[in-house]
Amino acid sequence: MATYRIGIDVGGTHTDAVLLNDKNEVISETKASTTEDVATGIYHAMHKIVSHANVPKENIKYAMLGTTHCTNAIVERKRLNQVAVVRIGAPATLAVKPLIGVPNDLRELLGEHVFLVRGGHEFDGREIVELDENHLYEIANELKEKVDSIAITSVFSPVSKAHEERAAEIFQEVLGDSIALSLSSEIGSVGLLERENATILNASVINVAKMAAEGFIDALKNEGIQAKVFFGQNDGTLMSVKYAMKYPIFTVACGPTNSLRGASYLSELSDAIVVDVGGTTSDVGVLVQSFPRESSLAVEIGGARTNFRMPDLVSIGLGGGTIIKIEDEHSFTIGPESVGYRLPEKGLVFGGDTLTTTDVVVALGKSNLGDVKKVSHLDKNLLDKIYVRMVEMVEEAIDRMKTSADPVPVILVGGGSILLPETLKGASHVFRPNHSGVANAIGSAIAQVSGQVEKIFVLDEIGRAAALQSAKEQAIKEAVEAGAEPSSVEIVDIEDVPLAYLPGNATRVRVKAAGDLKYQSEVAIH
Repeated sequence: MATYRIGIDVGGTHTDAVLLNDKNEVISETKASTTEDVATGIYHAMHKIVSHANVPKENIKYAMLGTTHCTNAIVERKRLNQVAVVRIGAPATLAVKPLIGVPNDLRELLGEHVFLVRGGHEFDGREIVELDENHLYEIANELKEKVDSIAITSVFSPVSKAHEERAAEIFQEVLGDSIALSLSSEIGSVGLLERENATILNASVINVAKMAAEGFIDALKNEGIQAKVFFGQNDGTLMSVKYAMKYPIFTVACGPTNSLRGASYLSELSDAIVVDVGGTTSDVGVLVQSFPRESSLAVEIGGARTNFRMPDLVSIGLGGGTIIKIEDEHSFTIGPESVGYRLPEKGLVFGGDTLTTTDVVVALGKSNLGDVKKVSHLDKNLLDKIYVRMVEMVEEAIDRMKTSADPVPVILVGGGSILLPETLKGASHVFRPNHSGVANAIGSAIAQVSGQVEKIFVLDEIGRAAALQSAKEQAIKEAVEAGAEPSSVEIVDIEDVPLAYLPGNATRVRVKAAGDLKYQSEVAIH
């Protein structure tokens, strides 16, 4: 019996959807406009591909969603949770208050309930001072019915998370299981302020993630599809709905990541530069062994500095809906404003009143969209100059991402890739694969399932090799239980941090394993 999976990626302009069979062949694809409430756009896109494919709905076993819900909520400052910020680090960190490096408007929204509690650890795991549990009980009682999400950050919690975990126990004891808790040790790496910001942002989008998950599941049910649901995450692998609702911040870069993974699959290239041209921006990323190169720098989300793992990307304000402003016959500006998902009503070639990059390529005969007569009055010489500058913007972004001066393969994907020519400076070859317009949805559908384990081992008792082997085996087991095909699972990441504060040469080991989704009727999600 053939089984199928749906891949959906929600962008700022378009919601892309594909239906793949168990050989990863595209059965149907569509681009629908992203709607303001997002869920309607998802439903329309899903309905189109399912109707067009005409396959038995009971054979659609999996549905993967890559979404910008959480990113948009942070950027637009809308639909955020009522958050309390608890830092365990007094008296050591009193000089620098929480929410440093966060824009003023976001700080006003998230900084109403901020508390500093005695506790925290040194870099070697020794306690700075004992955790002030009485203060935590007072805070918990004060927060009753005022907040629905709490961000808990303790000094050096990636080395010792004991104080964060105890604080979480106290909040749950007083406020019940319905309160959403975000622990920084589970989200960011060492670096207090950026890790704290990432945790606060995670706490602020719990409700948004819940709405996105419920909307997606409801859309599937409306179509009569009983499928296992997964969310795309920043590293290009999948996570269960339960995990996505606990760590929604891990979805914020899944759109560009899905595009890179889809580009790799469609072009059969494992190492290349990918240019994903959407309606609003172009994201340029680097493929290393079919996965996105990770950023080594602090990453800003909605203006807030954070430090969890994100793909290394350059985004430029150039997309299919980017607005061109002509000042006179010699000068013009390209973006960064965009008409976004309103391109079909705003673009000149579609009968609108706004000059966009799409109008430029149609007027120059480089693309066949809308009504070319509606742009025939434009000055061709000026349009040529605008087009040259558009291409230069992308070539400069490619140059920034390269690690050497040598030409490299470049893959063009995304609905806006019609803006770009077949040759680019710095590219050894430009690939524009079939189905490239929906590469992000394909990346979502073909994504692998991951499992992760984090554990402290006493090396004097077990030895380093045995400790790593044990952690690897557990991570592989987690991935298999989450739905990965056992024979395809590989270890993709290993990290071990020595814990000097514990006797017996202790170390904290974190291992991640990933494998292809197993096609079967039932998959357990953990």
